[in-house]
Amino acid sequence: MTTGPTTLSPWLVRPPAAGPRARLFCLPFAGSGASAFSAWPADLDGVEVCPVQFPGRENRLGHPHYGSYEHLADELAEHLAPLLDRPFAFFAHCAGALPAYETVLRLAARNLPAPACLVVSGQRAPHDAARDRMLTLTEPELRAEIETFVRGRGIEPRPDMVDLGLLVLQRDHAAAAAYRRTEPARVDCPVVVVHWQDDTDVTLADLQGWRHYADPVEFRVLEGGHYAFMDAPDALRKLLTRRL
Repeated sequence: MTTGPTTLSPWLVRPPAAGPRARLFCLPFAGSGASAFSAWPADLDGVEVCPVQFPGRENRLGHPHYGSYEHLADELAEHLAPLLDRPFAFFAHCAGALPAYETVLRLAARNLPAPACLVVSGQRAPHDAARDRMLTLTEPELRAEIETFVRGRGIEPRPDMVDLGLLVLQRDHAAAAAYRRTEPARVDCPVVVVHWQDDTDVTLADLQGWRHYADPVEFRVLEGGHYAFMDAPDALRKLLTRRL
């Protein structure tokens, strides 16, 4: 049995493991990168955790920004294809759920394997995505959001850190603002929608639009705020591994 590729792709932060029973591709939120999953273990009960690194941030800062979610999904479908030789799923938080969803559609269009599950966290459905509060914020407001987020992770934000974060976030928001899907297109896999009960930006009601995107669609409410996923809480780990 093949173990799949072992060389490092720029889209991943570490070489693929040899012989995992399944893979979990993790997509970060707007303005962030694969480091959003740095607290996650590399393996969850035999499931390889594969944080995806978008171009234009962190170790890919010198790479051209992806430009649009559609282009990003095209690239992801191409570059992840060699790793789809065993069961896999997507976990995507906030705006990362949108290119994850588009990637699932592109895998089907290319007759590539479908994921066992698409797990989306704290993000409205594609046809509701334009209602995101963050897309209405001014530059000073975005800067303040970055500073609050960084302090929330126990780090005192330096001006250069905030400047770089703002640059990445603004480019990501341009892609988010341009994204339009007016009618749901169903994916050929189950969708699990995660709501964080202390999330002050996205309510459980905001997430109901996902009901139109798959059969079945499952809603799960987990303890914590909008960024609780970054600490890989046990309830989330169990949800993910159970699906694989």
